Amino acid sequence: MSDGPASRARLPDHSGFAERDGVRIAYEVFGDGEPTVLLMPAWSIVHSRLWKAQVGYLARHHRVVTFDGRGNGRSDRPPGAAAYADEEFAADALAVLDATGTDQAVLVSLSAGATWSVRVAAEHPERVLGLFAISPACAFPGIAQPAREVFSWDARLDTTEGWAKYNKHHWLEGGYDDFLAFFFDRMFPEPHSTKQVEDCVGWGRETTPQTLVDTTDSRTGPVDAVSLESLCARVRCPVSVVHGTADEIRPHQIGERLAELTGGSLVLLEGAGHGPMSRHPVRINLMIREFVDRVRPPVERRTWVAPQRRRRRALYLSSPIGLGHAQRDLAIVQELRRLEPDLEVQWLAQHPVTAVLEAAGEHVHPASRWLANESAHLEHEAGEHDLHAFQAIRRMDEILVHNFMVFQEVVEQEHVDLVVGDEAWDIDYFLHENPDLKRFAFAWMTDFVGWLPMPDGGSAEARLTADYNAEMIEQRARYARVRDRSVFVGNPEDVVPESFGPGLPMIDEWVRDNFDFAGYVTGFDPAEVADREALRERLGHRTDERLCVVTVGGSGVGGPLLRRVLDAAPLVRRQQPDLRFLVVAGPRIDPASLPRRRGVTLRGHVPHLYQHLAAADLAVVQGGLTTTMELTAGQRPFVYVPLRHHFEQSFHVRHRLERYGAGRCLDYAEAVDPDALADAILKEVDHEVAYRPVETDGAANAARLLAELL
Repeated sequence: MSDGPASRARLPDHSGFAERDGVRIAYEVFGDGEPTVLLMPAWSIVHSRLWKAQVGYLARHHRVVTFDGRGNGRSDRPPGAAAYADEEFAADALAVLDATGTDQAVLVSLSAGATWSVRVAAEHPERVLGLFAISPACAFPGIAQPAREVFSWDARLDTTEGWAKYNKHHWLEGGYDDFLAFFFDRMFPEPHSTKQVEDCVGWGRETTPQTLVDTTDSRTGPVDAVSLESLCARVRCPVSVVHGTADEIRPHQIGERLAELTGGSLVLLEGAGHGPMSRHPVRINLMIREFVDRVRPPVERRTWVAPQRRRRRALYLSSPIGLGHAQRDLAIVQELRRLEPDLEVQWLAQHPVTAVLEAAGEHVHPASRWLANESAHLEHEAGEHDLHAFQAIRRMDEILVHNFMVFQEVVEQEHVDLVVGDEAWDIDYFLHENPDLKRFAFAWMTDFVGWLPMPDGGSAEARLTADYNAEMIEQRARYARVRDRSVFVGNPEDVVPESFGPGLPMIDEWVRDNFDFAGYVTGFDPAEVADREALRERLGHRTDERLCVVTVGGSGVGGPLLRRVLDAAPLVRRQQPDLRFLVVAGPRIDPASLPRRRGVTLRGHVPHLYQHLAAADLAVVQGGLTTTMELTAGQRPFVYVPLRHHFEQSFHVRHRLERYGAGRCLDYAEAVDPDALADAILKEVDHEVAYRPVETDGAANAARLLAELL
């Protein structure tokens, strides 16, 4: 899947090229705060997207400039080793500062970028406010790396094992991909770093082996280490160095030496590798921000409220992937307010959840405007009724870091007693990664547990899902105190009887040991929709016609299914002319984009859609849990078509619906045939159902579990 605009947490406000000696250097500018932070390039094996976890957060407070180092990204790839000398990269940084109208900047670097930053600061001190160096790769004498130095860079070797892969002939003669996999595996020695390795291997493929050979040849001749040390001695701006103790690319002794020579501060990250800005982004983001604020202190205004005058406050985060979470979370909050009348609830939320909350008169926290939209990302990832949910969420890492940083600022600056995260993956993950940031009661809520591989993903996907599950299990074992309550929206029998992966526990057994069960939360009172005839009349549906409601949830991925149903509608109505269709496009699909059909009403977002579902004679829906369980609770016949490659709909939801004996599952391969889809609709419209009853006290149970934390 391409790294498109919807996958980025923040797009640049301006981009362009700085040209120097015929070489174009691509840059991007984000935000307009002060001071400017220049995120330096590293070795040309990667480009400026390596800073993707930092840009969004920093750009909300400062002006941020990034540029692709020559040799990768959108910048030119000049031939020859001389084009990649340290002086060239330093001069490129100055050219970018000039092209972006930047008089002064804080320089933040990774690896080789530290050497270039030192040169800029030493030779142009008026341009540099401070240096923040991560995992510096400076060539200081006396710091050995035996594992690397035993192998020659430019001689032909009789082995390609280990660091022998760092060899120009191996790269140029078909071993480049082999080297990339080896190198980035060493760059991220921390367990569960598959996404970071995958990203970097992809970026490494955006340059050529010959270009990378040129960059390396520029540094493998005689190194003037004395010159570098003398440059360090000339640095007068504040310096902060961060280095991981488990760095297998460049040892942390280099970071210690750089801090010593520049009179800077040093932070050693225990157990971290060479890329902490990717593997430990929250920690690095906070450290960069603290350093920049120390260099140029901001003007801060905070309001302090005496403890005895504070109202108790809850911050609620409801997953924006669909609208079902919002409906059930509103019901839970209503019950919570009955138990805790003085509780103030604010919502940190995105569209389409905000549409539901605002219609209900809820208070959406103003910081919500800074959140990057997760629904837009999923829509970008989706194909024709096809959403590889696991991979889509995995590729949402930049957005999740960005949104956690928004959350972190809210709870840092404001008093919050309780945080509730309904499948707020970013909050749960990064709190476990940074448990010292938790200063409130935290409740985690979900209706499924466990990433499951799709069959056509093969052994590779099975390994990835197992790795993600193992990380979650390890986090919970190590920092059980992070969640004050884990609430499963459902019953023990609703959990799939599958394994988390080889050598890992069974999901249902682990969930029983680690969760409280609230029962299902429908979000409405069944008595409200018990009288179907009165309900139909109130909603404006004719009583002398039958009604088929078609809906695909709150995201925009359901457009193809809506079109398939619209193709089948004329075929259905030839045999059942009294069957009318209400097609609900939702808040993110424009009804005007859909074809019109006789006997079909097209609507956009419909508040209280559950009422129309309860009034229907039949429904055709995706495989999302909320809509299918609303139909189950209302004892309505329905056809559900799970999104292809959507593991939750394919396994977790289907398991639950089969337990209730509810609905007819139709594969999308059948639904694309108008005749087959029409036949399924005709068979189900007169089907008498007798589903297992759905409990009605789930919201009250969940509210009691939350209230205990207050």
